[in-house]
Amino acid sequence: MLPIDFLASEITNRYGTIQRARGCFLYTRKGIRLTDMYQEGGRAVLGWGGSSAFTMFKNVLNRGLTGSFDSDYTPRIAKAVSDLLAGDRTVYTFTDRTAALKAALFFSKDNTSFWKPWNQEHIDWRDVDAVIVIPPLPWASSLYFVAVKPLLSEINAAADNPMPESTRIPAALSAASVRSLYDMISALQYREEKDWFIYDTVLSHYWTRKGPYLYPKIDETNYGAFILHCLDCGLVISPDYNIPSIVPFGADKGVFSKLKNFSFEAERGSV
Repeated sequence: MLPIDFLASEITNRYGTIQRARGCFLYTRKGIRLTDMYQEGGRAVLGWGGSSAFTMFKNVLNRGLTGSFDSDYTPRIAKAVSDLLAGDRTVYTFTDRTAALKAALFFSKDNTSFWKPWNQEHIDWRDVDAVIVIPPLPWASSLYFVAVKPLLSEINAAADNPMPESTRIPAALSAASVRSLYDMISALQYREEKDWFIYDTVLSHYWTRKGPYLYPKIDETNYGAFILHCLDCGLVISPDYNIPSIVPFGADKGVFSKLKNFSFEAERGSV
């Protein structure tokens, strides 16, 4: 069973299916509010539902723009990605992670990276040849933009090398992607350390925090049991040991009261 299938089934077994999602919260069939710290591996880092990107998607969808034809939103993706990375980029679109990575490595085997907001390594993305950008759209689980320095694209085209083919996506998804990237640019200006360290008194016992990202201190062999313990405490954490959980932006510190009062260490002796 895949980690995400395990997590989904355990949520359903305990609380019923998810009926609504907003911000960093999931609301279940049994009327329980869960705090989402998985956030679709980062795709929902800006929150679930009610976002301007989702509104944009619905507005464009209502105009029937769902085909594979060009629209005014098509070229805006490259502009938004370039603005995010603070430098001009040629952008290719993919709906498969492996294909996106392969394309990025085609342009630069030694200087390719996945873009990550609030990255603690302080990378200057203007210096990275090929950057894989995942738009913060929690309902678009397979969308990747490969942003390449224009000169690299031009050199390969001039050499008549077989270039990666960009995937066409519907106008509504293009529009939502563009809006989500500008929402992220905005969030980068106001979300900062003060929004994450306030939870450290509880979270630092179980995770090492780097910015908003939480890396487990729990031994990997006990991580499955820790996932279940967190679910019992109303917290949805990353189902994959190698994918960090994320501090829930804007949540009251009270969401961690059960985890604080019912120690996993006391029950399992595994921290």
